[in-house]
Amino acid sequence: MSRKALRRHRRRNTSLAVGLPLVLTATGVFVYGYGKGDEASAAAPGWAAAAADGFASVNSLGQNGTYGGRDGKTVTVRTLAELEKYATASEPYVIVVAGAITMDPVGKEIKVASDKTIVGSGTAGHIVGGGFFLGQGVHNVIIRNLTIRDAYQGTWNDKEHDFDAIQMDGAHHVWIDHNDLRHMADGLIDSRKDTTYLTVSWNRLSQENKAFGIGWTENTTADITVHHNWIRETEQRNPSTDNVAHAHLYNNYLEDEASTAITSSYGNYARGNTNMVLENSYFQGMKNPVIRDSSATLVQRGNVFSGTSGRNESGGAGAKWDPKSYYPYTLDATANVPALLKSGAGPRSSIGTTAVLKATTLTVAQDGSGQYRTVQAAVNAVPVNNPARVVISVKPGTYREVVKVPANKPHVTIQGSGASRKDTVIVYGNAAGMTKPDGSGTYGTPGSATLSVSSDDSQVRSLTVTNDFDEAAHQDIANQVVALLTQADRVVLDGVIVNGDQDSLELETAAKDKVGRVYIANSYIVGNVDFIFGRATAVVDKSVITLKKRWNGTSAGYVTAPSTAAGRKGILINRSTVNGDVSNGSYYLGRNWHPGGDTTVDPQATVRESTLGGGIKSTPWTDMGGFSWKDDRFAEYRNTGAGSGAASSERPQLSDSQAAGQEVADWLGDWTPSAS
Repeated sequence: MSRKALRRHRRRNTSLAVGLPLVLTATGVFVYGYGKGDEASAAAPGWAAAAADGFASVNSLGQNGTYGGRDGKTVTVRTLAELEKYATASEPYVIVVAGAITMDPVGKEIKVASDKTIVGSGTAGHIVGGGFFLGQGVHNVIIRNLTIRDAYQGTWNDKEHDFDAIQMDGAHHVWIDHNDLRHMADGLIDSRKDTTYLTVSWNRLSQENKAFGIGWTENTTADITVHHNWIRETEQRNPSTDNVAHAHLYNNYLEDEASTAITSSYGNYARGNTNMVLENSYFQGMKNPVIRDSSATLVQRGNVFSGTSGRNESGGAGAKWDPKSYYPYTLDATANVPALLKSGAGPRSSIGTTAVLKATTLTVAQDGSGQYRTVQAAVNAVPVNNPARVVISVKPGTYREVVKVPANKPHVTIQGSGASRKDTVIVYGNAAGMTKPDGSGTYGTPGSATLSVSSDDSQVRSLTVTNDFDEAAHQDIANQVVALLTQADRVVLDGVIVNGDQDSLELETAAKDKVGRVYIANSYIVGNVDFIFGRATAVVDKSVITLKKRWNGTSAGYVTAPSTAAGRKGILINRSTVNGDVSNGSYYLGRNWHPGGDTTVDPQATVRESTLGGGIKSTPWTDMGGFSWKDDRFAEYRNTGAGSGAASSERPQLSDSQAAGQEVADWLGDWTPSAS
């Protein structure tokens, strides 16, 4: 790699943190972060007083540590005008971003003034199409718990659009923490022109050519700490550290996923006269994981390199130094770093919000002993854009109805209250080819669902959902019959039975360009043809998948039919059991669904560490619609049982290193499903 190829870059940086959803009680009492006006101010909660660690905590240049706007008012913003008003003000502020704010024009960077904390409200705070700029002398700034994304202009190595997430030119005492930075036009973080006393911690940096550039100066004066960051699927500047007097990098996870469009050029790079200490970091699949210029000094200790290649360097003639002489810190064990950062980096639900109030509970009972007699009536009673969880507790009984949870009613839990998941049953019998009662056409596959969940952060627990359409009696009708449909992000299905024939469980996203994560645990899924399908990022964990004979008593079918978007995760079946009273070798684990012949999708299904019954074919994957499954993403890992088999061209198996990147945490990303 030539020096020219690694020349200094301009780059901005953004840092984010996550918090729980802000809540309103049903009586209209407003809590921190919500108000009846355009802005709301209140006494700052504990997270608003948080201060930086690392070099950003050092007393220097007239600034004793980095604590942002904690001495000022706390305000909540929802518009670009509000955000810019407070971020550029001369007074200190804690600024809570309580929704997605789109920059206008694209690439706009708000010029942040000193003494500011800009924090996302839980996972709700997004900056779309732009970022932040910290100029000469700006100091004491915290950027936390935000998602800064999507200023990309279609050119991978974009030299025309300097659209960064965060750029700092001559700033000092800055803390960038718990952010999710991705898909910008130039880079994610640029620390330039002698920016110093900077700490970058617990961030996720991804989907970018240039992740994190440091330098753009001939001086060697900057002191920078970079710890506990997950940098994945980025090509360069991971980070590139040029002329930094003291660069302390520890407990970072650099990951280059195999067989993707993005390939790393290098990992950590000590450039110019940099003096770097690199500790307890984990490098997975990186090319040239650690490199240095001959003029730089680099000390390595405790790092792990898995599947890496190329340059891995240390040495240099610079003076040795100990980070602990500047600030205290504790190293995590290197082996724990991937799991630690997969679960802990990026926005947190505990940052940017107050404590969540108790959930509202609505009761449903057919006998009139509850507040509502039908489940849909209870759903209808949930306020639009409800900020707090509403639990719909359904008493035992069989509820013959179609239930739809719309997109504008998030945080809804539908939960059976009986001793068994079999006690509460929601059932109906629509099919895709049936004509709607109003004569407006047929239901179509999604429209046949007995229960549809279209709202984010919603849950279904401890009950049975069934589509009981009689296929044998209606062979003249298209018989896709969905029992349960999801079209949202962060959906939990726990302790449920999903029962149907063809297309029992449809797992979709709100739109083709949206993410839709679904976590299914401790559940039973029953069907025969493509009965776990769709484009969502879905995990079936510790569950039982039961193969069911066709309407005419024959055994033939497919468990999964993913239609995953390119670059996203598909269907993961983990530590589960596939069984059923069917003929041996009669069912495929899956086939690749390209809806309408869509060539842009890249279906994925992985079945790992599961028990496969004899009903599974020895060649468990097959083509669909003229597309070869071998051109898409299908694999197994360490399955057992009569239906399992050894690796072959017809039965791909993940290696241990590949399997390490296809775990539940990889599917769920920054989301940890709640237990209730």
